[in-house]
Amino acid sequence: MLQEPTAKTLAATPAASAVLALLLTEGPLSRVEMARRLDLSSAAVTKAARPLLDAGYLHELASERTAPGSGRPVSPLAVTAEREYFVGVKVTTDDLVDEIVGVLCDLRAQVRVSVRRPLPDRSPEAVVVELAALVDELLDAGPDYRARTRNLGIAISGDVDRARGLVRLSARFGWRDVPIGQLAAEATGLSVVVENDVKALTVAEHWFGEGVGTDSFALVTVGAGIGCGIVVDGRLLTGGFGVAGEIGHICVDPDGAPCRCGNQGCVETVATTGAILAAARAESGEADMTFGRAVERARAGDEAVKKVFAKAGTAIGLAVAAMVNIAGPERIVVSGEGLDTYDLFEERIWASFAAHAFGAAAQAPVFIRPLPFEEWARGAAAVSLRALFPQVRTHHARALTHRA
Repeated sequence: MLQEPTAKTLAATPAASAVLALLLTEGPLSRVEMARRLDLSSAAVTKAARPLLDAGYLHELASERTAPGSGRPVSPLAVTAEREYFVGVKVTTDDLVDEIVGVLCDLRAQVRVSVRRPLPDRSPEAVVVELAALVDELLDAGPDYRARTRNLGIAISGDVDRARGLVRLSARFGWRDVPIGQLAAEATGLSVVVENDVKALTVAEHWFGEGVGTDSFALVTVGAGIGCGIVVDGRLLTGGFGVAGEIGHICVDPDGAPCRCGNQGCVETVATTGAILAAARAESGEADMTFGRAVERARAGDEAVKKVFAKAGTAIGLAVAAMVNIAGPERIVVSGEGLDTYDLFEERIWASFAAHAFGAAAQAPVFIRPLPFEEWARGAAAVSLRALFPQVRTHHARALTHRA
């Protein structure tokens, strides 16, 4: 009979956390290889892995030889993906639709099932009702999903206090000091982690996407908002107040338009889809212009509308350069719903970035990754998964940077 560990016993030691984290991101691996990457002895790796094997979180693969005549065969360790499941939810709103997007992921953050539900309104009460119904739908989609799911991650835009499960401010939802973690836990019976949506997506990309193998990494999103998640020394950067990485609220014009955050001239006042549409309407004189029509006009060569997109690109480039100058990521991913129009401001983004990035920082490779909202929900699931072994910082970073 399998032991049923709590979140605390799953992360009983830093070594156990490091072993599980390394196998999650880069397994299967032999004990010898893990020992080398983690700077541990093989005996220490075996001791750390034993409780995870006993609890069914890890299993041994068939013995194999690393090379002909190389000695005793090794039995690589692998994560048992179906041992536990995690629900992730992305709560989203824009000018077209308010909805929640949910996924159920296995222990390797692979999506097993996904669901979307519209929101009748943006109130916390309405969101919690729909969220609970969505969670039930996900858990009922498989015979063992409900029994093997203990954790729920929620991703939402805004200023999030993850430790308290509190949305301190979400301008897009009109929320202030909403204890969404507590409300969701009461409605679903699950253990809940709440995170800013861009930071959640950054966790998923760092552990399971383009960021695997990096010690420092950044993800930038463009669309209804301009966001950024930053990883330093293998750990998501939150800062003393939990709002590190908010490049959308870097001031690029002290005399610019008011921002929904309460300040003036932020990047988001010129570079979000809403800001671009408002400026395109003003430049063209078409008060009823849609964003799609603005894109068509710009691609057809309308100089006034092209200038709007160019200004947005310049502002984004300035913000990315500021982030790179401070954090120095090895790799940058650009994503978000705004990638559909990326061709209209790409050149200006990177011209502005190159002009303001300091020295070798400008050489950081950039990957363009269109990621649907299901991937953002997967990020929320990854945050809830990662919360099971919070001691991972030093060993995980070391594991991901010491490669053969």
